[in-house]
Amino acid sequence: MGPFVADASITLAWCFRDEATTTSRKVLAGLQDTYAVVPSLWPFEVANALASAERRGRITQAESARFIDALNRMPIHIERRESLWLWQAIFPLARQHRLSAYDAAYLDLAKREALPLATLDVNLQQAATALEIPVIA
Repeated sequence: MGPFVADASITLAWCFRDEATTTSRKVLAGLQDTYAVVPSLWPFEVANALASAERRGRITQAESARFIDALNRMPIHIERRESLWLWQAIFPLARQHRLSAYDAAYLDLAKREALPLATLDVNLQQAATALEIPVIA
């Protein structure tokens, strides 16, 4: 497996055992030999999901901290983009494929960098397939 774009759904499956799949485990194991690229919104999306899980009692603050520490040690490169990119690329892509702007950011990154997309989100997988972006499954 070479470099790939990882979305929040695949990332969070590494944290929550009940969300783990064969694909999420394969992608995590792949980080031993390669790296992932994520858009700048990725840390916000992951942090939001962890905060929500803490509020619901699904995870403790200590578990969130350990998971974030583990993510910081992984070969995950966070892309930095100007906000103009949102209006010019992400919004039209979200419209075209009926995705959230968040999901469209992962799609755009995979398309621009010609990288496969690792996601558990079915709608995002379908949009990637429509754009001929390989999906890690």
